[in-house]
Amino acid sequence: MIELEEYRNAGRRLTDALRLYTDPVAVKYIRNVDEIPSEAIRPCARGQKWSLCQAISYSRRWHMHTAMTSEDNFCVPATVGHRWEIVPEEDLIESQVRQKWHKNRTAEENKLQFFYNFLGKENYDRMEQFKGFVTSPLTETVIIPDSILIYGDGVQITHIIQSLTYEFTSPLISSFDGFGESCMKGTLIPFLTGKPQIVIPGMGDRAFSGTTENEIAIGIPGLHLFSVLENLFKAGGKLNMGQPARTVLPNNITERITPGFSFMYDKIQEYKSRNR
Repeated sequence: MIELEEYRNAGRRLTDALRLYTDPVAVKYIRNVDEIPSEAIRPCARGQKWSLCQAISYSRRWHMHTAMTSEDNFCVPATVGHRWEIVPEEDLIESQVRQKWHKNRTAEENKLQFFYNFLGKENYDRMEQFKGFVTSPLTETVIIPDSILIYGDGVQITHIIQSLTYEFTSPLISSFDGFGESCMKGTLIPFLTGKPQIVIPGMGDRAFSGTTENEIAIGIPGLHLFSVLENLFKAGGKLNMGQPARTVLPNNITERITPGFSFMYDKIQEYKSRNR
């Protein structure tokens, strides 16, 4: 079993290597409040309520450990979406129709059906076991993470994508909706499916949690952290763009610029000569 200090050290290495602006966030899903670490702050204990994306932001920007349940979360669609409270499906749809995020009821029904299909019945049913989550800055985490959410700019997230796909056992595929990006896609889906997800922060992130205009993110299953580090900056070998990125545009480029380009150029010439 991987120990807490190994996750902390890996978090520090990733933060330093990518020069991340904020801490990666460790997230653990809990079945009852007895699992909440003593270090974690619950908003309701302070007479407050936060959104889930605010809890994430407090961890990544302020090094706070937080715990969120339905009692702590004012974003009630996220509470129901996580199945921390169970209400009829029709009520969830109606709440979103009134929000006017999508064109009409049919659009909301289609969205919910896509979510069911994407997760699969087993994972959807499994959600009901959990009653909240704990967030912690990865570099000093007090929890073994089920998932890890990493914010950065386009170059930083691209490095992680390249690392995750370096061995290409499977593609990295995400869908986008503009809503629930950090709390659902960035933390819940990687935990339930074991698959990373790209996050383009949506309405909650922008309105509540202070996510800046140039930030995007990626959510990964907790154990993927170590393979990310193992393969970081390996894509392209010496051609890897590095960090900070080498973005100067070279002049006098030919098809011989890389071994792969050169090979393909020779093959094109070979096939053309055969067909003359």
